[in-house]
Amino acid sequence: MSSVYVSIGSNLDREANIQKSLHLLDQRFNGLRCSSIYETIPVGFSGALFYNLVAMFYTQRTPAEVVAELKHIEDLCGRDRQQQKFSNRSVDLDLLLYDDLILEEGKVSIPRNEILHYAFVLEPLAELAPDLKHPQLGISYSRLWLEFNKYDESQRRIDGLLDKLLA
Repeated sequence: MSSVYVSIGSNLDREANIQKSLHLLDQRFNGLRCSSIYETIPVGFSGALFYNLVAMFYTQRTPAEVVAELKHIEDLCGRDRQQQKFSNRSVDLDLLLYDDLILEEGKVSIPRNEILHYAFVLEPLAELAPDLKHPQLGISYSRLWLEFNKYDESQRRIDGLLDKLLA
């Protein structure tokens, strides 16, 4: 089985959409584990604050099959695919890591570039898998987070929210 890490974000009906996406991921994949939930400002547009987290699970599916299932879950959560890239989201599920695979295939890029550029991806990933190493850099996610430039970032961990949504 392969270990997979996925970022999850929502700024429309955040609690309900995060809860539904986690439930659907848990139904479809094995051993779901999650970081804390972080509240973050939108990047690239003005809008409501986001909830972001990273989930990990195991699968025997290929990366392309995982991406297809993530898109299906987004659709089940009401994702509007007509929206611009940087816009409000019911839910956004992005494949970050698939074992230590390095892959560029169509729109699928593993490891996902956002890991190194956005605190709302790196901080929850570092929380969930601190000792795991970036497959290209060979540096742990906890070290990458420690060295990340946090000057322009505005986010906060929402303690207890994940437990509430999974209850």
